[in-house]
Amino acid sequence: MKEFNYTLTDPAGIHARPASLLVKKTQPYASEISLVKEDKTANAKSMLSIMGLSAKNGETVTVRAEGADEETAIAELETFFKENL
Repeated sequence: MKEFNYTLTDPAGIHARPASLLVKKTQPYASEISLVKEDKTANAKSMLSIMGLSAKNGETVTVRAEGADEETAIAELETFFKENL
């Protein structure tokens, strides 16, 4: 399992547009990808699950990938988060 922590900088946090982009970004990976905020875990391949986190600006989320392509997934998702969230 690979993971990284990211503190959200988007003024609106994870809202519909970046959540949609994140779901599209995670689809090609075979790995299980999740977002964790405090005691909540969301499937990063599900928009409803991501939106259920209610992650806001300044909050920290942990992005986890576990599976055959976890190294590539985590590297590309870290770049995605820096550019979009």
